[in-house]
Amino acid sequence: MNILRSLSNEVAAVVESVGPSVLHIRTLRGGSPARSGQGRGRGDEGGLAGGSGVIVTPDGYALTNSHVVHGSSGIEATLADGRTMLADLVGDDPASDLALLRLGAEGHLPCAHLGDSNALRVGDYAIAVGSPYGLSFTVTSGIVSALGRTLRGAQGRAIEGVIQTDAPLNPGNSGGPLLDSEGRVVGINTAVFMPAQGLCFAIPSNTATFVIGEFLRHGRVRRAWLGLGVEEVLLPARVVSVNELGHARGVAVRGVEAGSPAAAAGLIAGDILVGLDGKSVQSVADLHRLLDGESLGRELELVILRKGRKETRRAHPIEVPSRA
Repeated sequence: MNILRSLSNEVAAVVESVGPSVLHIRTLRGGSPARSGQGRGRGDEGGLAGGSGVIVTPDGYALTNSHVVHGSSGIEATLADGRTMLADLVGDDPASDLALLRLGAEGHLPCAHLGDSNALRVGDYAIAVGSPYGLSFTVTSGIVSALGRTLRGAQGRAIEGVIQTDAPLNPGNSGGPLLDSEGRVVGINTAVFMPAQGLCFAIPSNTATFVIGEFLRHGRVRRAWLGLGVEEVLLPARVVSVNELGHARGVAVRGVEAGSPAAAAGLIAGDILVGLDGKSVQSVADLHRLLDGESLGRELELVILRKGRKETRRAHPIEVPSRA
């Protein structure tokens, strides 16, 4: 079998497997309903707006973007089989541009599986499914172009650890899944730089897993804060070997806020964080996941690399400041 036919078969199989779990989402905002086709990924000021989503549990929990559903007075979801149902907003987290929905349906629904975004490599194949400009269940593909990007969220807060891909996205793709070659959801598509081509972004699945857990356990996303500006980096093989690390990625410190817990712990720009509270830190998503509400009021051990050598520091994270 030639390589193009083999690739076609693989992509088609992924879409056939995951497609039934992808949602076309419409939200009702204040004002009069918009004319059909006017809905866009980031919504209109009034009327109907559109986006995408993906069911992640058989009992109807689904992920989408915060900016798709934030401020809406009603949410409607349409499945690939044509069924349309109302959805309740379980939680909305503008800080990660993620939202969790619960569909009003009885019985098991088709669902996709969340993958491990830490396993992604630049150059990996990526498939996006969504509803650009209301064209439901559109499939595009490309590669992972970069990892660990930073975007500015709707409220001005930085969203870190973002996946960059050249799988074509358009307004309305927001909230839909980014899939790996095995059909696992490795990201939630969130943004595209217009009018640039091939500059598209997705929130990592590991961030989504953390956000889902927070909503289901606590009804909100609780976050601890160290006061770091960070960026994901690859570690040189020599540094990994000398320090006996089990992974080749870490989170580089690009800035430390004055008076923050990180500053009190002695962290400086140029340090690379590789461990926190006995667990490895390979990505910004890892850091966010570990800095949950359970970290508040505790002393955490930070494992860093400074000038290529492993060191430890201790920090007491605080609740995310309202201005952050």
